[in-house]
Amino acid sequence: MVRIARLIAPVLALLAVLAVALPQSASARSSAAFKETLSDQELKTFEDYVAARSVFDFKLDAYWREVSDKRALRKKRKVAKLDLRTDDYVQSFPPEYKGPYLPVALQKRWAQFQSEGRSGPVKKPDPLPTLTDFLSLARAHYGFSPERVPEREFKRRYAREALALGLTKNQVVRIYALETSGLGTADMVAGIHPITKKGSPISTAIGYAQLLAANTINEIRKSGPAFIERLEQKARRHPEQAETIHKKVESLKRMVTNARTVPDVWAKQVAHARTGKGIGMHAINIDGDVGPWLQAIKIKGLKDSAARNGRETLTGSQIELMNLAGPGTGLEMMRPAGMTAPTPNFFERGAYARNTIVRGKTSEQLLAALDERMNINVKNSGAVEFAEVFDELMAERQAQR
Repeated sequence: MVRIARLIAPVLALLAVLAVALPQSASARSSAAFKETLSDQELKTFEDYVAARSVFDFKLDAYWREVSDKRALRKKRKVAKLDLRTDDYVQSFPPEYKGPYLPVALQKRWAQFQSEGRSGPVKKPDPLPTLTDFLSLARAHYGFSPERVPEREFKRRYAREALALGLTKNQVVRIYALETSGLGTADMVAGIHPITKKGSPISTAIGYAQLLAANTINEIRKSGPAFIERLEQKARRHPEQAETIHKKVESLKRMVTNARTVPDVWAKQVAHARTGKGIGMHAINIDGDVGPWLQAIKIKGLKDSAARNGRETLTGSQIELMNLAGPGTGLEMMRPAGMTAPTPNFFERGAYARNTIVRGKTSEQLLAALDERMNINVKNSGAVEFAEVFDELMAERQAQR
């Protein structure tokens, strides 16, 4: 950042003057009428604030441009199969605003003035779907109602699937502990407390692994036919359940057909996850048969991705890092040069601002923070029960040898 600071210093000084002295600029015109309502003291306070914010915003934009430029250069080095170096990363954190703030009363007046100046009503974002939405849209689009099983049985099925896929108790339980605070239920939606049921959705993340609706679309697209085959095998083993299972199979076939209309492009899957059919598909995670399979396979996919890139063993926190940042980015963060790099290098600007556990850390510090949170949450009742289930299954396996 030294190079950027040297280049922009004179520009920043000019901006500080322009923010106050050029009332005919676009930003000044928008506030000219507001300034007329201010006393002399309020006007000075307001102009000092605008000038300071202008300088800060310029520095912040410059910082994120450098992050973006470095990311583009790293991408080229990866394509060329060159090792990444420390200087391929920005080695500082975003600047923090340390200038003056508006007094609360003046801030409210300024916010109200800006709101009144907008043309037309401000469109509120659509509310995020609730559990009720997932269930009702699953019935409407796929004729599907998930089979609900007791939590301990869901954990048992999940653990059995995880062990069969080569996942460990430590990996699965610690991921569960982080994603759900060690209390999660099969139908837990992010933002809703799993015990009190209070809160509002903050994303479409659901279940023990807190998969997003786009994750479900992606996995149904890839693994849906295998899930169908497993259900058909179960129907043959349990003819008394065949009618119920076959109905589930028909619903799952409709989901696979729909998921395969979406290209294998993450942005497209995210967009489809906002539609009724995409939201309805997400209810499959709650099903006592398919939910444990789907979520365990998703975790296994991260482990397989690491193995293809030469990392055969992963801790729960390392898998969670790949889940948080994306598989490829998570692996990059665990490489020597990436471990010491500040986390803004690996997250988009908005995601970095929203994610409190990520901010102000290097990759190494983020991994430590994930581990620390896991260490606390594994003591909670749901995680304790999950660990007990794993122990029971492993004891049963040992007894059968």
